[in-house]
Amino acid sequence: MPLSILVKATIIWTIIAAFAIANGALRELVLAPAIGARIALLLSGILLCAIVFLVTWCCYRLIAGRRKLTYLLIGLQWVLMTLSFEFVSGHFVAGKPWPEIFRVFNLMQGDLFIVVLAVSLVSPLLVAKIRDASQQ
Repeated sequence: MPLSILVKATIIWTIIAAFAIANGALRELVLAPAIGARIALLLSGILLCAIVFLVTWCCYRLIAGRRKLTYLLIGLQWVLMTLSFEFVSGHFVAGKPWPEIFRVFNLMQGDLFIVVLAVSLVSPLLVAKIRDASQQ
């Protein structure tokens, strides 16, 4: 993957990360007190999936015109950056113990983090297919 695409994908991911942080604040400060932590977590996960897709859609021009493999590599980059951010900020910045950080992978407790990662992985390719099909 060319360096220019790597940089552009990083910029897009940074936008997604900023929205993700705002989404987490909304969940903790507004949704959880109003509707309960479990439902808030579920709604927040759904909202974050939508955010990832919409930011990808809006920023598509930055990465357009690539091969399928490049879109998948961009998605993989986003997944790896998200995991790195989650682990580093959770443990080393927020001081959470590792077992607490790994709870984000528990779908049974309503955490959709795995789904968010899956959406991050496929969004570049999915948006490319939709946008390219609509131009034909």
